[in-house]
Amino acid sequence: MVRETARKAEASIRIDEAQGRFQVARAAYLDPALFKEEIETIFSRCWLFVGHDSEIPQAGDFITRNIAGRPVIFLRDKAGKVRCFLNVCPHRGAQVTRQRRGNASNFVCMYHGWTFQNTGRVVGIAEAANYQSGFNAAGCNDLVAVPRFDEYRGLWFLNYDGGAIGLVDYLAGAREHIDIVMDQAEGGMRVIGEALDYSARANWKLLAENSMDILHVNTLHPTYLDLIRTNSAGTMVRGKVVGASVDLGNGHSVVEREASYGRPIARWIPIWGEEARIEIERIHAGLVERFGAERAHRMAHNTRNLLIFPSLVINDIMSVTLRTFQPVATDFMEISAWAIAPAEEAGKPAMKRRLTNFLEFLGPGGFATPDDIEAFESCQRAYGAAREAPWNDLSKGFGQEPSATDELPQRVFWLAWRDWLSGRTP
Repeated sequence: MVRETARKAEASIRIDEAQGRFQVARAAYLDPALFKEEIETIFSRCWLFVGHDSEIPQAGDFITRNIAGRPVIFLRDKAGKVRCFLNVCPHRGAQVTRQRRGNASNFVCMYHGWTFQNTGRVVGIAEAANYQSGFNAAGCNDLVAVPRFDEYRGLWFLNYDGGAIGLVDYLAGAREHIDIVMDQAEGGMRVIGEALDYSARANWKLLAENSMDILHVNTLHPTYLDLIRTNSAGTMVRGKVVGASVDLGNGHSVVEREASYGRPIARWIPIWGEEARIEIERIHAGLVERFGAERAHRMAHNTRNLLIFPSLVINDIMSVTLRTFQPVATDFMEISAWAIAPAEEAGKPAMKRRLTNFLEFLGPGGFATPDDIEAFESCQRAYGAAREAPWNDLSKGFGQEPSATDELPQRVFWLAWRDWLSGRTP
């Protein structure tokens, strides 16, 4: 079966360099065997985003999540150490906690009352005298930690493969762009509110593609563009997109381009008024002082869509959003989105502008996200004709100098997908 899925993966991508053509088989969004292998290979061996450090600020804070089909507890233990356990009781396999989030020094399994400290150590076994003396030797009944768990710039990732390469090496060239986002905050980035969860009836790879697709904005999001044009009395219109898409290694990519809209971090627009201009000039001056004029300009005036393969997107555009997606079936995924902002913006007008931008465009009920969902759900429905019309085309910019609206990020993603399913892994 492994050899068969590897063959299917290889056959799913068709490249004709002479003609400048890059195609992906629509069957790759539909095939149950390929989907199963994606779970067993990609989502069981790649680094997957769990949460942000600021979501669990106090000792005892915890959040339960489902990461690639496994329930986990993301927590800060009594000593302040961040940990991640499988949310499975070692006894009979019930969830150790059914709460979405909270603060607890101990977890008590509702089935038989086994009790665990937030360090994972079992401290209570029902009728322990009925077990042999060595039953719990070496903590064999403690909560099971995920095999690999590590952090970069406040972003926590897990890996279900204990032999995987380290997180820093895995992130490769993406680290530079994560740094650009996180360095915008003098007091550190923090999640605002909670994760917003929603779903889509489409294959998870369609959201990975869409997240790096800059070309579709004019066609798919005219309502939002009309809103911005109207609210700015015609002073804000979308012009030519200036920038480039970049292969960052290991399936990661970024589209970095000049902003054509206001950025709360330090790009003022007239619609925000003179008071905001003064505040934003002060923020920009701080960036220049800390990083120099060139990097400060890049941080404030450039935007970036960053994909960490396979399923984390960082949108640093009119606000900063983290988005991750979990494959559930060939035609269904669960999605989570977080708004993050510099801690020092709390209670200031910059925060209000940032959250307005997030909710208007990037939030589940915004002007963009429902459009995007309808687009890739439409693709999923249309793939019912995959036998007669078998290929998607991702050729834009192939063999040319990359631009911001090329399909290079999609090609980077698919080549990494093929390599993982064919056994060529980092």
